[in-house]
Amino acid sequence: MTRVLAVSTVFPPHRYMQQEITDVLASCLPSGADRALLRRLHGAAQVETRHLALPLDQYRELGGFGQTNRLFVELAVALGAEAVEQALDEAGVRAEEIDLVVSTTVTGIAAPSLEARLAAQVGLRPDVKRVPMFGLGCSAGAAGLARVHDLLTGRPDCRALLLSTELCSLTLQPTDTSMANLVAGSLFGDGAAALVAVGDDHTPATAHGAGWSGPVVADTRSRLYPGTGHLLGWDIGDWGFRMVLGREVPELVRLHVAEEIESFLAAHNLKPRDIAAWICHPGGPKILDALADELGLPDSALAPSRRALAATGNLSSASVLQILRDTRAAAPPPGAAGLMIAFGPGFSSELVLLNW
Repeated sequence: MTRVLAVSTVFPPHRYMQQEITDVLASCLPSGADRALLRRLHGAAQVETRHLALPLDQYRELGGFGQTNRLFVELAVALGAEAVEQALDEAGVRAEEIDLVVSTTVTGIAAPSLEARLAAQVGLRPDVKRVPMFGLGCSAGAAGLARVHDLLTGRPDCRALLLSTELCSLTLQPTDTSMANLVAGSLFGDGAAALVAVGDDHTPATAHGAGWSGPVVADTRSRLYPGTGHLLGWDIGDWGFRMVLGREVPELVRLHVAEEIESFLAAHNLKPRDIAAWICHPGGPKILDALADELGLPDSALAPSRRALAATGNLSSASVLQILRDTRAAAPPPGAAGLMIAFGPGFSSELVLLNW
């Protein structure tokens, strides 16, 4: 059993209304580009505000991949360290007590990886075990928790840290008029999240005498859907990261993911109606609509995902951890079941069953 002690989410200080971002990106498009299309996509994204790694006016001045990746490393380390320190403080766990760190990102490349770069800064032990993960995209927050659970199941005496750091704005191609890039520019924001969990040998407790509010991880499932790898991911070249996003993705959710969820729940004698807390990655309105339709969910089920999308945009792997933080704050009743869902390149899905 894996107990989640704390979840933190932090954001860069630069926060903008969606219309401000729309206006700047429209001004960056080349002559003859369809600015009206960009504005329609931004208006339909159901995003109200987003945090960005840089002041908005600096995105016009960004150079090539080398410059943006150097910025990614510098800013991601600072933001990740802040998220880690907040999570450790909430959990009442000292940095030197952490035995394992799983870190996720898909918006920049760092070697040494981000958790190695911030280890000394936050006080992690030199012998801490590290598992950096790259390439899982938006599914990595759920996959990261699943891998933490796998490792703590084998080492119930350990304490673990999960860190997700995503600076999506630094991957944007301002002059790219492809539909995938225009959609990405309408949805993605920047942020970092951290989670502290312990194995079964630990008595749950948190800092400041607040008590432990759950949840525990009951089970996980990962799934790759063959023949769909070309529909979601990055095209990486001299230009940096270029979004690959097939219009078929919402239909894949309808055809495959809903069935996967029902099968996963049935293995635990559960149905969608038995899930009290839906912690679903806010990939975009069409994906949330497809999931709600296929599973017959009430509007309230995915309301936390829609609120997160409106407030901060799609944070890639950090989004499900943001929603988990909000769900824990709402204090589901003891015995409530929760389901974390996220999608990523592959095309793939990650499911984590939680119990309060």
